[in-house]
Amino acid sequence: GRLNEVTVGIFRGSQLRLKRACIRRAKISAVAFRKAFCHHKLVELDATGVNADITITDIISGLSSSKWIRDNLQCLILNSLTLSLEDPYERCFSRLCGLRVLSITNVLFYNEDLSDVASLPRLESLDISNTSVTDITPLLSCKDRLKSLTMHHLKCLKMSTTQILEVVRELQHLNHLDISDDKQFTSDIACRLLEHKEILLRLVSLDISGRKHVTDKAVEGFILQRPQIQFVGLLATEAGYSELLSGDGAVKVSGEANQTQIAEALRRYSERSFFVREALFHLFSLTHAMDRASPEMLKLVVIGMRNHPTNLPVQLAASACVFNLTKQDLAAGMPVRLLADVTHLLLEAMKNFPNHQQLQKNCLLSLCSDRILQDVPFNR
Repeated sequence: GRLNEVTVGIFRGSQLRLKRACIRRAKISAVAFRKAFCHHKLVELDATGVNADITITDIISGLSSSKWIRDNLQCLILNSLTLSLEDPYERCFSRLCGLRVLSITNVLFYNEDLSDVASLPRLESLDISNTSVTDITPLLSCKDRLKSLTMHHLKCLKMSTTQILEVVRELQHLNHLDISDDKQFTSDIACRLLEHKEILLRLVSLDISGRKHVTDKAVEGFILQRPQIQFVGLLATEAGYSELLSGDGAVKVSGEANQTQIAEALRRYSERSFFVREALFHLFSLTHAMDRASPEMLKLVVIGMRNHPTNLPVQLAASACVFNLTKQDLAAGMPVRLLADVTHLLLEAMKNFPNHQQLQKNCLLSLCSDRILQDVPFNR
């Protein structure tokens, strides 16, 4: 939020040489963006959540005005933006022929746009989570180079499980596949995928969190056939309770069976409100009788609270976890700066939900900690 029409001016000259730019939630116009960034030799740009005055087509138009950027920009993150204000609009992703990594989540992004993206000659990593894609068949155009594919909550998909798996089986170079969901669909895609012995033999990471009909036995069988696997996402499934899937061994697991799995979930899903809520709900159940302070876990709760300030289920679960993690003598083992962050977020939650009795109660119980009242500076 600190980057705006005025402050962005410091990047207009040639004194600074930018290679990587993160302008998340900046409030700038298309003209200001072009003047400030498009003369630099950028290899990475994260423009997540910039204001609605600038669209994805504006950003790509600006970037592609530089031949150097067209050929050399490698990583582009365009999450939670407007694709174009014009209808119809010119498809423009293919101009950035050097792109290797593209993330375009929470965007009205359609099959035709996916076809445009799939034509990129160097594309290796693609995230199209929560877009309007109904058919992933265009991915076959980049099957010989795609190594990472994230398709979390593709709510508009109109393909059958068999059709989806026919495409996925062709993506033989995949190291990472994410087909997780917010528990909204009854699709059997995860269960069916786990049954296949001969596909995705190079996988290192598989995320099926939120999917139905997932069992420990099926997941273990899948892993044993692919011994190089390092991560499995199992939050909000019925799996993750066996010794192999505990998360304490060679395979990292995001899940709900123990604190190790929950911590992994909070780290990986900090931007996904449904998964943050699920992880916090189970963390609350596991922290009723804490006997040792856990600053690292409290930091993860803080990140979830900060990323979703207006999401009531997240704030409810988080405020309850804060109480469990800081009650009685546990607060003494927490750094003052961390407790200050917690205090600020609790007060913010109370301000955002003034009429929710349970939330107010959760926050007040935590704020009544002797350590917070005595050692943490805040406006009382």
